[in-house]
Amino acid sequence: MSLDWVSINSNPGSEMTRQKIQIKKIDNTAARQVTFSKRRRGLFKKAYELSTLCDAEIALLVFSNTGKLFEYSSTSTRQVIERRNLQSERIDLLDPISTLELQLQSSTCAMLGTEIAEKTKELRQLRGEELQGLDLEELKHLEKLLEGGLNRVTQTKDELFFKEISILKRKEVELMEENQQLKEKMGNSPHMVQPTVAQQGLGQPSDCNGHAWRSYSSDISLRLGLPYPN
Repeated sequence: MSLDWVSINSNPGSEMTRQKIQIKKIDNTAARQVTFSKRRRGLFKKAYELSTLCDAEIALLVFSNTGKLFEYSSTSTRQVIERRNLQSERIDLLDPISTLELQLQSSTCAMLGTEIAEKTKELRQLRGEELQGLDLEELKHLEKLLEGGLNRVTQTKDELFFKEISILKRKEVELMEENQQLKEKMGNSPHMVQPTVAQQGLGQPSDCNGHAWRSYSSDISLRLGLPYPN
């Protein structure tokens, strides 16, 4: 049983005082009807204020003890009831799905957590940590994993090494081709100075018969007044 505040004027001419009264059924029929009418109007007024101030959609249905219906709605009572029923149907449909999704998510998280813990422990063992408690078969398995990983690392390193060598050889061939093309362009250029006969003789003092050397020696002898060499 709850209490409610009511205003009571015990002495005429004095100020109204508020006292607590028990909330219970009013036995007097006339008093009960008056209280129902007053509080119903107050309830509808509060609903109107709430709807106006907060832009809320409200519907109130009140039946008196005689079965008379009183209703208030900010829009339409039927519309509010249909909206409420639709919301209830959505909740009924979503609840099983939501529960199943939560169960699946919890199970998945537990499995992932276990798998992460196992992989973390395996990585530490591959680094040589947390080896205590491993039997001979587990140590052999760990050794095989390390050998397989080392072989893959070596293979990858060799592939990268040969790839770099191939790139260098290809660059070498390209440079040689560019050098040959440059030589050909220089040989075919008309601006290149051709060597004279004297330059050729000076560049080559004698051939296999000695003709160039005699020409060079006779020229020096004439200039110095020496006898011509045979």
